[in-house]
Amino acid sequence: VLHDVDLRIERGERLALVGPTGAGKSTLAKLIARFYDPTGGAVTIGGTDLRDASLASLRSELAVVPQEGFLFNGSILDNVRLARPDASDEEVHAAMGRIGILDRFAALPDGLDTEVRERGSRFSAGEKQLVSLARAALADPRILILDEATSSLDPGTEAVVEHAMERLSTGRTTIVIAHRLTTAARADRV
Repeated sequence: VLHDVDLRIERGERLALVGPTGAGKSTLAKLIARFYDPTGGAVTIGGTDLRDASLASLRSELAVVPQEGFLFNGSILDNVRLARPDASDEEVHAAMGRIGILDRFAALPDGLDTEVRERGSRFSAGEKQLVSLARAALADPRILILDEATSSLDPGTEAVVEHAMERLSTGRTTIVIAHRLTTAARADRV
């Protein structure tokens, strides 16, 4: 899909990748996340070829929020804590607060102890995405990849998710894959 791509993303830059389905946006993001390696050329971060870095070190520097937030059986706290299993409740609360979603989930009858059920069946697509964003906030990566994170949301929920994404991406190198103009419009470069 991708040939002769030469792209440099500056530290702290927010880059939006736009284009039709099949153009290679997600493929490029997967190469950056090292979900697979290039068959030619190299992907580097800070001058280091990703094939020379351990997956553990790369995963500690990078977070991916996919198109559909995936939740596991357990509480909201458990699901956010997947990013850092040793995180305290206070650290989870702080991460959720930084992206402006703590009050939304704390207001539930069982607060952050609310069970999400298998695959998050109790929550809307937007709420699932907010939990995924909270995971990324708890991980506190240098590089953030948002792969069409608002594509399946209704406009009301989209605004809440967009706000959380904006707060999460502040100060980070962010790659946003988007079909919607509103998502791409906030990028430094498209």
